[in-house]
Amino acid sequence: MTVAEKIRPLYESIKTQLPDSMESDILYDRTIAINSSIHEVIKTIGEATLIVLVVILMFIGSFRAILIPILAIPISLIGVLMLLQSFNFSINLMTLLALILAIGLVVDDAIVVLENIDRHIKAGETPFRAAIIGTREIAVPVISMTIALIAVYSPMALMGGITGTLFKEFALTLAGAVFISGVVALTLSPMMSSKLLKSNAKPTWMEERVEHTLGKVNRVYEYMLDLVMLNRKSMLAFAVVIFSTLPFLFNSLSSELTPNEDKGAFIAIGNAPSSVNVDYIQNAMQPYMKNVMETPEVSFGMSIAGAPTSNSSLNIITLKDWKERSRKQSAIMNEINEKAKSIPEVSVSAFNIPEIDTGEQGAPVSIVLKTAQDYKSLANTAEKFLSAMKASGKFIYTNLDLSYDTAQMTISVDKEKAGTYGITMQQISNTLGSFLSGATVTRVDVDGRAYKVISQVKRDDRLSPESFQNYYLTASNGQSVPLSSVISMKLETQPTSLPRFSQLNSAEISAVPMPGTSSGDAIAWLQQQANDNLPQGYTYDFKSEARQLVQEGNALTTTFILAVVIIFLVLAIQFESIRDPMVIMISVPLAVSGALVSLNILSFFSIAGTTLNIYSQVGLITLVGLITKHGILMCEVAKEEQLNYGKTRIEAITHAAKVRLRPILMTTAAMVAGLIPLLYATGAGAVSRFSIGIVIVAGLSIGTIFTLFVLPVVYSYVATEHKPLPVFDENKTTH
Repeated sequence: MTVAEKIRPLYESIKTQLPDSMESDILYDRTIAINSSIHEVIKTIGEATLIVLVVILMFIGSFRAILIPILAIPISLIGVLMLLQSFNFSINLMTLLALILAIGLVVDDAIVVLENIDRHIKAGETPFRAAIIGTREIAVPVISMTIALIAVYSPMALMGGITGTLFKEFALTLAGAVFISGVVALTLSPMMSSKLLKSNAKPTWMEERVEHTLGKVNRVYEYMLDLVMLNRKSMLAFAVVIFSTLPFLFNSLSSELTPNEDKGAFIAIGNAPSSVNVDYIQNAMQPYMKNVMETPEVSFGMSIAGAPTSNSSLNIITLKDWKERSRKQSAIMNEINEKAKSIPEVSVSAFNIPEIDTGEQGAPVSIVLKTAQDYKSLANTAEKFLSAMKASGKFIYTNLDLSYDTAQMTISVDKEKAGTYGITMQQISNTLGSFLSGATVTRVDVDGRAYKVISQVKRDDRLSPESFQNYYLTASNGQSVPLSSVISMKLETQPTSLPRFSQLNSAEISAVPMPGTSSGDAIAWLQQQANDNLPQGYTYDFKSEARQLVQEGNALTTTFILAVVIIFLVLAIQFESIRDPMVIMISVPLAVSGALVSLNILSFFSIAGTTLNIYSQVGLITLVGLITKHGILMCEVAKEEQLNYGKTRIEAITHAAKVRLRPILMTTAAMVAGLIPLLYATGAGAVSRFSIGIVIVAGLSIGTIFTLFVLPVVYSYVATEHKPLPVFDENKTTH
């Protein structure tokens, strides 16, 4: 952004210095989409804060009490901004997205502390005494929840590759916000509770309505939980069914590196036979560009013939501002691609500008076939592979960079006959040079500038091999000898280039997946096809965005597993048990199943962003930390009930679930409410924000409902049986 801001005035000053016959315009400015995304995210932060405030008010009902959790938002965000500055991080899309998630996260701990203090006040304690007792009771769970969430993001901050670079600042921003919110919840929140909350105060109308509604919810939950605990085996069987569906839910989703965004611009590449020249490409692309510019939503377009290869055309099309058009970029591209089918001279396809810059130009999916065998056999194998791709119906556009279709003329000189005429090889070389490529014969100076003088036959007189019959050489006796009498010509086909990849002969096939076919599905098909049909001695690799997906696709899966392991170890230390953390972690697959079911349903209706991409996977990682907080709250109370009151596991967890219902519902509602603006996001970057938002909202909502019923059942079977602490009798003495 800074570089672009400094370049613009320089560009304007250069533009004024151009000759009148020249025009200049900015072909594509990526910062427009970035700047629009940043403004949308900042607006979303404000919306999320307002919604969270309203939701907390609905659960608490007191304007005085609501100040306690709400104050955690500005304090935590200001603290995070100070951390960003100390780490020399910038305000970018990822850090701003982290701040949106932080709004719901930072109020969680304060809500838990507030609810516990308020419960003691209603039990008859003074606000000051309730603040001390309530905070002391809830301190360990709050610390555990804070450490668990930080542990979730720590593996993400240590990731390598492009994904690691992209999400490092995101992870550290959220980890910093969680840490600060935990400190605020255990220090500022109790102090404010002792000052703002009143004992024996007459409840307001809103507080009465809130208490009445939540009382009904509590009674319904208690009734349903009692039924569940009487039928524990049925609920356990239900949980097993959910766990068994996870592999199917994962495999049924399409995958891609990043979702297709409406960036306000896209690329189209046109390919013609390799034997044609730049003029042919330029003329052939004119009908295509005419169709493009007639599209109402298109603002600007430029076609560059001869790029990125000599027989292709690179076209960059810029759309009008998001507010000035009703159709999304994908619909516009589909319409233009349909019109391109009517142009027989070239094969053209439009595709999105990659969200992550891989440093390579070209189509989003590129497979490279490699072998040590000769190029002829490689070309035949590549052609068969290309035919299979076209027949699969998964690709709207394909192009092979190795093909024996370029006409090549081999000219041989009859030295013996040339010697008979007294014609030297230099004469023949100069004549052929003038005919084929032109030669510099001298230089001339005009107004202090040196210009080359190039001798070359007029273009119309050198368009076919037969033109050689019209040119003559001067023999030693002064006679004119036809050039064709001393040379012979052989026309054959050769590839335009002989590409190499990883020190092997290679052929690259570039492709654009059909609408409805994700990059991950296309790559999986290519891998299967290559593994099954490539001859012995052939290997394959990927380039461009496909290479990043293959290399980085499993990185976040590994990070997800590592996050689960780290949280488990943290909880094992906290609870001094292996079995209690196992109970708490049972909520993870419950929440993940909820997220995956939602993605599959929305994917069925072709909703953008409902694939397994880096944003949805980050949402799943975040979900691990969020959902385990519920289990920590319940299991900590259940443990204390067993230690202090000698209750059985069933009695302890049933009591804990009923006591912790309200803070669980409040924290879930606050987090979900804070992410609602992501679900109806529009403009640049909207699909990525929706992708991470829908995973967390659906996973947390469904996972919370499942956890409230499944976790108590699992606890009753698996959790550690904590024995009551021995009571010291002062009347007994030992002799």
